[in-house]
Amino acid sequence: FVDAEHALDPVYAEKLGVQMEDLLVSQPDTGEQALEITDMLVRSGAVDVVIVDSVAALTPKAEIEGEMGDSHVGLQARLMSQALRKLTGNIKRSNCLVVFINQIRMKIGVMFGSP
Repeated sequence: FVDAEHALDPVYAEKLGVQMEDLLVSQPDTGEQALEITDMLVRSGAVDVVIVDSVAALTPKAEIEGEMGDSHVGLQARLMSQALRKLTGNIKRSNCLVVFINQIRMKIGVMFGSP
């Protein structure tokens, strides 16, 4: 379980039936680190399923190290695109399932069409 949001609640997870003693948990500092950990777990063949929670929390290192207000147009999209190209072959070879959880943002006042 790659907890990019740093929001995993072990007590609640156990109430939902998750066996925490069997769960490997990583709380990476950057999006790059999260995706490298994901790739390493996939290539290792040691796990059958990797969950990344969440895509929205995969913040690129340049954004974390930059100043507030700096423009980082497309960094996260590039990061995900590169990671998926790299992961796809490794996932097929290892027969590992990777689940990316994401969020949708709603535009206030929009009822139909673009969220």
